[in-house]
Amino acid sequence: MKNARVAKLLQNLQVTGLAIVLLAIWEGVCRIFEVSPLVLPAPSGVVIRLYRMFAEGAIWPHLGVTLSEILIGFFVGIISGLVVGALVSLVPTVERLVYPYLVALQTVPKVAVAPLLVIWFGYGLTSKIVITALICFFPILVSVISGFHSTDRDQLDMMKAYGATPLQTLLRLRIPSALVLIFAGLEIASVLAVIGTIVGEFVGAQAGLGYLIMSYNFNLDMAGVFAILIILSAIGMTLHGITRFAGRRYIFWIRREPAAVMPH
Repeated sequence: MKNARVAKLLQNLQVTGLAIVLLAIWEGVCRIFEVSPLVLPAPSGVVIRLYRMFAEGAIWPHLGVTLSEILIGFFVGIISGLVVGALVSLVPTVERLVYPYLVALQTVPKVAVAPLLVIWFGYGLTSKIVITALICFFPILVSVISGFHSTDRDQLDMMKAYGATPLQTLLRLRIPSALVLIFAGLEIASVLAVIGTIVGEFVGAQAGLGYLIMSYNFNLDMAGVFAILIILSAIGMTLHGITRFAGRRYIFWIRREPAAVMPH
C-alpha cells in the first residue's frame, strides 16, 4: 500500500513537473522572440487575464449559463440513453426497427444540425441543451446495449431456472453486469457534453463561454480566449472526475489498472 502511494505521488510530481517545464518554455519563447500577444499570449498574461475576469465579475453570468447547459444536457442525454438503450436491448422488435435509425442519426454531424436546432429552439438555453443531449446520447446508448448483451448466458439460464421474473433478472443480473460498460460510456459523454455546449454557443447564443470566445476572438483578445479555454478544460476535467469517482464507488468490485497517461 505504501509503495503504491509513493508511486502515485511520484507520478503526480512527474505530471506537474512536465506541465511546469512546458509552461516555462512557452513563457520563454514569447519573451525571447517578443511574440505578439495578438498571436500567442504568454502564460503569465493568460493568468492575469483569467484573474481579472473573476475579479471584475463579468465571467460569472456566462459561466452560469454554460454550466447550466452542460449539466442539463448531460443529464437529459444520460436518461434518454439509458431508457432507449434498455428498450433496444430487451425488446428485439425495438432493436430491429429503431436501432438502424439511431445509428443513422448518429452519423449526421451535430455541427451541421446545430444551426437547425438554433432556428427551431431559439438562441436561449434550449437549443444548446438539445445539442449537448444529442452528443451525449449515443455513447451511453451503445454502452447500455453492449452491457446488457454481455450478460453471462449461464447466469441468465440460472435465473430462469430459479423462477426469477424479468424485472428481477433486470435488476439483479443485467444492470449490475452492464454497469462497467455504462460508466465507461458516461465518462466519454461527460467530455463530449462540454464540446456539444460550446458548438451550440458558437452557432448562436446571447451568453455563455462559447459566446465570450467568439467575442474575444473578434476583438483580438487572445489572452481572453486562452483564459476561457482553461475554464472549459477545468469544467470538462471536473465532470469527468466526478463520473470516474462515481464509477469507482458503484462498481467497487472492479479493480481497474491505472491508465497509461492519466492519473486516477
